[in-house]
Amino acid sequence: MRVFWIAALAVLVAGGAWWVLNRPGTGISPEGDQALAAVTMPATLSAEARAGQKAFARNCASCHGADAEGKSGVAPPLIHKIYEPGHHSDVAFVMAATSGVRAHHWTFGDMAPVPELTDAELAHIIRFVREVQVANGIM
Repeated sequence: MRVFWIAALAVLVAGGAWWVLNRPGTGISPEGDQALAAVTMPATLSAEARAGQKAFARNCASCHGADAEGKSGVAPPLIHKIYEPGHHSDVAFVMAATSGVRAHHWTFGDMAPVPELTDAELAHIIRFVREVQVANGIM
């Protein structure tokens, strides 16, 4: 009988969590193609970040938006507290780009690897994202 109540409680908790995370009008909705974050671009970027901005435009912007603001229905914003270095280090960005990443914070699905990026381009992209994060109070 005790096992029944534990199983019933587990089902209720899981169902409640699913409902909270998936009910309409809450969180970030993966529908449409709108920006998910208001991003303020820095007045200036370092040379490395400018190179990263160009590489980001070629390799990342189609999903994450030109300024890493994310696109509803496509990919999350990288200018978000979740991606601050204390939670997602630069190594996490490298791993995502080189190996792909399973969806874990958002409901957009898994990210495929981007094998055509060179190590230098990837370092520049990370620098670009980090400088834009700083301009938006993240870091």
